[in-house]
Amino acid sequence: MTDRVSYRDGIALQPKALEASRQAVAGTLERADLAPLRRGTVALVGIGASLYAAEAGAAAMRGQGIRAFALPGTDLYDPAVDAADAYVAISASGRSVEPAQAIRIRPQAASFGIANAAATPLGEVARTMIATASGPDSGPNTTSYVCALQAIGLLADRAGRPSGADWAALPAAAEAVLAAVAGPVAKASALLAGRIAIDCVGAGIAHGTAGYAALLIREAVRVAAQGWDTLNFLHGPMEPNDERSGVILFGDGREVTLAQDLAGFGIPSVLITTRQDLTEAKNLVVIPVPGAAAGLPGAILQAIPAQLLIADLAEAAGLPQCNFRYRQTDTKLPLQAA
Repeated sequence: MTDRVSYRDGIALQPKALEASRQAVAGTLERADLAPLRRGTVALVGIGASLYAAEAGAAAMRGQGIRAFALPGTDLYDPAVDAADAYVAISASGRSVEPAQAIRIRPQAASFGIANAAATPLGEVARTMIATASGPDSGPNTTSYVCALQAIGLLADRAGRPSGADWAALPAAAEAVLAAVAGPVAKASALLAGRIAIDCVGAGIAHGTAGYAALLIREAVRVAAQGWDTLNFLHGPMEPNDERSGVILFGDGREVTLAQDLAGFGIPSVLITTRQDLTEAKNLVVIPVPGAAAGLPGAILQAIPAQLLIADLAEAAGLPQCNFRYRQTDTKLPLQAA
């Protein structure tokens, strides 16, 4: 079972985890038969944070010529549903019921599992298991999330058109982001502290990042939050926002003018972006992410300031540790005894 660490420790461990995980995943992929991912449609399956990793990963895969889409595991509970030619199930612990069930009831399908370790319930049903070896993780998930994104990216680079990502440089880039964003994150947390609801907004790969950030806010800060696609947010979902709520945006395009507009409406807004030419304004904090690349490496780097911001908000709310109040008993499968 994965060792548990504090949320802040999990954030700090991510550069080291990314390096160890890259080496482990690369070794597995050298031996794996990835032909099923090249032949047809690919469904990335997850639940919770892993569903948002699936959404980001599917968007990246589509950009690399793979016909991919993301689904929650529950959408595949009917074995008669023939949704894809291959399935990639993602679960940080390898114990989440829903993605494992989606694979279990399709024993003839080409299936891949992504989890921290191979010896898990997911590993028992996936034909090809990719252990991220991401090491200790926190609640909410940190190292397991970014390493799952990296594993999907490494998988896509081998199965589709290469992205050109320099995965070996990613741990150092993550270290640089951790050091560079401390000041803007402090301003952002002061701006968003005490909000009654926070929307998280992004497009494409960043839509997955927005969903992940919203989940962290709900888990760690206990504030209502939701992830939105950027353009969908314009078609009504932004209407409830006012000075009591907040918005976190991820991106360099329409997100920029949207963040500026929201701030002008008096809505506290935070823009996490690769652009270095933007200035702050009343109700707007800009967090430039240095050296942020495109694709999944960029998603990993842009998740870091969001994680730090949420850590600040949780502590300001008197919640230095994330302990679920309403944990359910039917969400995880038991590990088999050795």
